[in-house]
Amino acid sequence: MELLKLPQLTFKGSVTAIGEAHGAELRARIRDFVPMRFDATMEYLRALGHSDVGPLVDVGRRCLEVYAQWHPAGHAEHCAIARGAGVDAAELYTAANMTDMRDVLALGAGLPADAEGCTAVLIPPAWSKSGHALAAQTWDLNPQDLDYVVAIHRLPDDAPATWSVTCTGCLSLVGMNDRGLAVGTTNIKTHGSKVGIGYMGVLHKMLSSRTFAEAAQVCETAPRAAAHTYWLASPEQLTEWETTAWSAVRRDAVDGPIGRTNHCLVEQHAARQGEPASASSTARLARVGDRLRADAPHDVASLQAMFADRADGIDSINRFAEDGEGTSTNSVVVAIPALRTLWTCRGSADRGEWVELKV
Repeated sequence: MELLKLPQLTFKGSVTAIGEAHGAELRARIRDFVPMRFDATMEYLRALGHSDVGPLVDVGRRCLEVYAQWHPAGHAEHCAIARGAGVDAAELYTAANMTDMRDVLALGAGLPADAEGCTAVLIPPAWSKSGHALAAQTWDLNPQDLDYVVAIHRLPDDAPATWSVTCTGCLSLVGMNDRGLAVGTTNIKTHGSKVGIGYMGVLHKMLSSRTFAEAAQVCETAPRAAAHTYWLASPEQLTEWETTAWSAVRRDAVDGPIGRTNHCLVEQHAARQGEPASASSTARLARVGDRLRADAPHDVASLQAMFADRADGIDSINRFAEDGEGTSTNSVVVAIPALRTLWTCRGSADRGEWVELKV
């Protein structure tokens, strides 16, 4: 099987110039991405009686208005991407932040659990072969998203340079900036979702930060639309937050590695969880715990092997579209903040071609 290749693009200048170049370069793919995301989400929302995407886009439009006030630079870049691609800015924002926009509209309606979910780990220096902190994750969602995964190198005039593995037309997802700050996320669900900032907006602003403290404050104080976990890594610090629309609980990787999947670990959040922990999420968390201990000390190779693990079948860390679970591993990233390096692939760890990206 030929390994999947990761498209890499570089854009520079003002945030508007970066956005317009992004939109124009990937115009055809962005114009396909938006309806693809809507079609995938409507399968979930039809159980609520929604027959079209109108209510969903209305949520996205209101969230985009909040984003404009909270992060004008990010909003300007997003709108420039939409202009360059010739798509509606609210529709693109809705598609890019789909899980959050969907949760604002639908969470708590008694819908069955869907199968989305990522796996993330934070490795402190003492558990690393090189003595460098490591942060890594899979990004798992709709199998159709695989066709739209790209690496975007941003060289803005007045903010840190960044690499991000994301989707066409989207702002930052999993990435790193030239200050050695790396970010990522996994999805969780809790009641209480509201109009607010979508998760990509939170990550994009964190990645535009110049210090760990600044990025941490962004994560903790953002008027978030829905629940997510976020992680932040620097050469000296590794932290994750289990967040909802109303709270953020911090966990630091000091005494050992941290593993994370897609159910709440904080008691106050678990009590308001939107659905029970899935078999996949619990199995992946247990498997990560086993491998974090067994494979230590860790390096890029050990994490690549962890993310290729298929020991639990359809509930494995490494998720295949042919499992029939409605999700797949669409990218994997291993960050080494001290070296300003991302090792990443498009697709799963054993089906993608690994490349090194230097910020």
